Amino acid sequence: MQTETFRREMPPPLEPRPLNIPEPFETTLENGLGVVLIEDQRLPLISFRLAFRSGDANDPANLPGLSDMMSHLLTEGTESRTSRQIAEEIEKVGATLMVGSNSDFTAVAASALSVFTNEVLELIADVTLHPTFPQNEVDLARENTKQMLIQQRAQPTFLASERMAKVMFGSHPYSVVSPTAKMLDALTRDDLLSFRERTFIPNNAVLIVIGDFDQGSLVTQIENLFAGWKAGIVTKADYAAPPQRSRRTLFMIDRPGSAQSNIVIANEGITRKNPDYFPMLLMHTVLGANASSRLFMNLRERKGYTYGAYSSLDARRLAGSFRASAEVRTPVTGDSLHEFFYELERIRDEKVSDEEITNAKSYLTGVFPIRIEAQEGLLDQVVNMKMFDLPADYLKTYRENVNHVTTEDIQRVAQQNVTPDRAAIVIVGDAAAIIDQAKSYSEEIEIYDTEGNRKQ
Repeated sequence: MQTETFRREMPPPLEPRPLNIPEPFETTLENGLGVVLIEDQRLPLISFRLAFRSGDANDPANLPGLSDMMSHLLTEGTESRTSRQIAEEIEKVGATLMVGSNSDFTAVAASALSVFTNEVLELIADVTLHPTFPQNEVDLARENTKQMLIQQRAQPTFLASERMAKVMFGSHPYSVVSPTAKMLDALTRDDLLSFRERTFIPNNAVLIVIGDFDQGSLVTQIENLFAGWKAGIVTKADYAAPPQRSRRTLFMIDRPGSAQSNIVIANEGITRKNPDYFPMLLMHTVLGANASSRLFMNLRERKGYTYGAYSSLDARRLAGSFRASAEVRTPVTGDSLHEFFYELERIRDEKVSDEEITNAKSYLTGVFPIRIEAQEGLLDQVVNMKMFDLPADYLKTYRENVNHVTTEDIQRVAQQNVTPDRAAIVIVGDAAAIIDQAKSYSEEIEIYDTEGNRKQ
């Protein structure tokens, strides 16, 4: 019987197809608002992002989480509309309208059928330029957020992220991952109004539109809605640099009786504009980006310690980190740490194989066109380009930049950025059950309760 070898062999990758990204039309209004328009007439849809180069890192030191609260409340009432009226108008045309912030920027996002372009764009302008932050909505958001904070503290993933952010970023604003109850009690409506006025300024923003539209008509409407928006002063904050780590330290958050341990191991990382971004991306893909990466195959497939083990490349505007993480069964916490550090040392000490780098490149270059195929995916990429000041040809050269990375590049950035002897280890779990398993991995151990109070 003839063996059907094709059933056991992976088919070769297809030849790369050209990226048919329309050339954007770009202009700047007199007040400094950048405008980027990309036509996509395949479907009668349109998507918007009004993005500001001000995010959670710009929160006042005494009001951490203010950007998040402002973002949540922008759509809860304007000078001409109540919260309910805004929701009803969005529902009437079957659109979406939301606001969100991350460490580096804030964005007002909307999408709709293109026939409702005018209505949706007018709503974007209204919630951006004329929010009133009604006191009843502020009070409701305050109480809801307090309840959310209680729920967060019951989640080990949140506790791990919170502690690791403090460890990695110190007094830098990136160390804050959520509002605090103290901030919520201190928050006033005037804080929201003044913060919006300082940070929502046109000369620190860009409006990106992708979809089915008439360019001339859209530009006219944008000018009518936003031209009267006065430019402001873009302030450049002087942030403290993240701390430099010199030794390995273990931080444990005690959850008595926990059946599992949440492990996060981190080193200092790179900024988004760092020239080594693509070598780091390839290294991350080989080590732990997906279910075929080394960490996953080791800790889940071979050892059975976890449902999944991954790495993460956190590259932001001002700083970053590189992390490896997994949720493992409590009895195998120490064994899991052993395998983590084995893989972290191996990515430094040995060049990745030709097969690994080829597969990683095929994955990244293959999934990239899929990510930008839909309007929302392309929009997200363009927002990142503008917010992080990436090159204008970033999308067109993405696959080329991936393919230029060598095995030597991967080992070089691993040796620079994956430093197990200086790693921070955060474990959320039953301290009594895991401390003996973990103590050999660090001479310095700090133990905290779930409220963030140090126990020893």
